Amino acid sequence: MSVATRLAPNGEPSRPLITISIMLATVMQVIDTTIANVALPHMQGSLSATQDQIAWVLTSYIVAAAIMTPPTGFLAARFGRKRIFLAAVAGFTVASMLCGMATSLTEIVFFRLLQGVFGASLVPLSQAVLLDTYPRERHGSAMAIWGMGIMVGPILGPTLGGYLTEFYNWRSVFFINLPFGILAFLGILTFVPETGQNRTRPFDWYGFALLSTAIGALQLMLDRGVSQDWFSSGEIIIETFLAAICFYMFVVHILTADRPFLEPGLFRDRNLVSGLFFIFVIGIVLLATIALLPPFLQTLMGYPVLTIGLVLAPRGIGTMVAMMIVGRIIARVDPRYLIGLGLTLTSFSLWEMAAFNMDIGAWDVVRTGLVQGFGLGFVFVPLSTLTFATLQPHYRNEGTALFSLVRNLGSSIGISIVVSQLARNTQINHAVIGESVTAFNPALKWANTAHFWNLDTLRGLLALNGEVTRQALTIAYLNDFKLMMFVTLMVFPVLFLLRNPKHKPE
Repeated sequence: MSVATRLAPNGEPSRPLITISIMLATVMQVIDTTIANVALPHMQGSLSATQDQIAWVLTSYIVAAAIMTPPTGFLAARFGRKRIFLAAVAGFTVASMLCGMATSLTEIVFFRLLQGVFGASLVPLSQAVLLDTYPRERHGSAMAIWGMGIMVGPILGPTLGGYLTEFYNWRSVFFINLPFGILAFLGILTFVPETGQNRTRPFDWYGFALLSTAIGALQLMLDRGVSQDWFSSGEIIIETFLAAICFYMFVVHILTADRPFLEPGLFRDRNLVSGLFFIFVIGIVLLATIALLPPFLQTLMGYPVLTIGLVLAPRGIGTMVAMMIVGRIIARVDPRYLIGLGLTLTSFSLWEMAAFNMDIGAWDVVRTGLVQGFGLGFVFVPLSTLTFATLQPHYRNEGTALFSLVRNLGSSIGISIVVSQLARNTQINHAVIGESVTAFNPALKWANTAHFWNLDTLRGLLALNGEVTRQALTIAYLNDFKLMMFVTLMVFPVLFLLRNPKHKPE
């Protein structure tokens, strides 16, 4: 018997209120993954921090959230899903207020860490609640609602963060969580039913310690790799070794222990395993592209922060429209066809972005963003539905936690790869283009360039170097977009591993 059936015999009156309550908490958390990015320069000046130090405002949140996501399933089973949900919403809201009131770098890093600890369970719990609240034949519609918050939140985060920072101050980026947190808490307290508790299952401290160490070391390696020049740094080598050895020991542990931290039965479900690989790739494409576009538009195109927010917003609109369409047709169309269409649209948009140049207009950014958002919307909802279509209900809390964890790891790895490749390719392109900068190049003798690209003056050399750098950086961005296109195409064969079982209504 589902949670919804126990709550209301007809299953209808409580569902909209439950959905609104948990989506307020979900949107609040996912927006916070990107909303602070735009405000970092303002925080840096206000808190007298270096660029490397202020980066810990993001790192502390990401690492804490990654470590605390896997225990969500155990905590919900042990103490009750509603209790954990309420504690997470309350803790996240209070931590947000503390971030807004921070007066030093140490304080805000610590409070952001608390935000990550409490916010880690909000997304997987919201997904599990929706899957239990709606009957199986309406899981597609439920995942469409949930997916809007998950996909649109990170896209709109920089836009909202830029607006608040520009017209108010960086503290308002955190204070805005207060009304959403209060409404979400009251809604969950009133409408979301409690689940049973299993107090007999012991907590696997050894498994948790191994997985936490592996995830924490991996996140630190990915976040600090570029600034530390990767494996030329002893710190990165140690973090990589620690992540690898702890993950290996964790895998051995869950295969041999009597009551492991994650039950091996989870990984016997083919749809779940295939879905985890899929969402890992979607995580790479989603946030890596978001990480590339703002600096591309600001550095090379000269767009102000508010304009960047406006031209990127249609990407989120495309995602929302696609999810609304999918929510209506998913019961009548094989979800795998919808995923294939979404991957095709996403790949096409990235192919177009790989041909960007300095002559593109705002409409080109808006158009490709719309297509890409539309494509990602067509992927996310049917993927979320198929991933849990064959999973036993008692695995849902742990399954949704894994789903969120893998998506976040994909995002971290994707961002790390594109940023590293951007720096590397810029240097390579600069060297290659620089080889043609000689006195024998006829382009330097044209009447319209000779007066400012003069090899005989310091001013001319600086101007020429600036242009070479700009062209090298442009090519590096385009190479990253092309890499994202190939990553998207790479996941197509996994479609054949997903099954589309037909279930009777619950």
